[in-house]
Amino acid sequence: MSYEWDFAVVFQNYDLLLLGLINTLNVTGVSLLFGIPLGLFVALLRLADSKWVSRSAGIFIEFFRSTPPLVQLFWIFFVLPILFDIAIDPYSASIIAFSIQSSAFFAEVFRAGLISIDRGQWEAGYAIGMTRKQVLRRVTLPQAVKRMIPAFLERIIELMKTTTLVSAISYSDLLFQANDIAQQTYRPLEVFSVVAAMYFFVLWPTSVAARGLERRLAVSGESTAA
Repeated sequence: MSYEWDFAVVFQNYDLLLLGLINTLNVTGVSLLFGIPLGLFVALLRLADSKWVSRSAGIFIEFFRSTPPLVQLFWIFFVLPILFDIAIDPYSASIIAFSIQSSAFFAEVFRAGLISIDRGQWEAGYAIGMTRKQVLRRVTLPQAVKRMIPAFLERIIELMKTTTLVSAISYSDLLFQANDIAQQTYRPLEVFSVVAAMYFFVLWPTSVAARGLERRLAVSGESTAA
């Protein structure tokens, strides 16, 4: 028996899908807003002269890079309220989980970018009287950021795909809305086909930009932060 496709039910609920997409982009954007600066902070701790500080930052990075993001999300949403007697809504739990998790990956991107800068540039900055913070802010970090952009774009893509996990704690992201519509209309093929296309058209330009920057940096002789 051949299947008869009917996308009418999907377009009748387009407002719910758009709301879900907006919520997905919101979680992704806010997680980046907190995750990137936290990642830079952790990267600087990882590069600190103190072995204790550096190793502690390394443990943080490896823990959140090695444990499943769904487990982290469940722990924050279900366990944290029990331990500290606080209420955490799905949105807040998602932001906390993905900000911390993404910071561990961004920390490695920052670290790789910073150590790719020739040591002589640090020494030149010190030679003209700059402090470590001044050399970082004015000399090394601006150069490192250029090399880190492709890796940052890749991480943004991975983060947005990872945010689909928030539907497991009933946050109304795009996947949650799609699943709800599919159950009500009995049209999962149409609904999830449209959702796949929506993710593709949002993420594909970022992926193309990342590959283009990789090629441009390779031609110019710049190494990239992996």
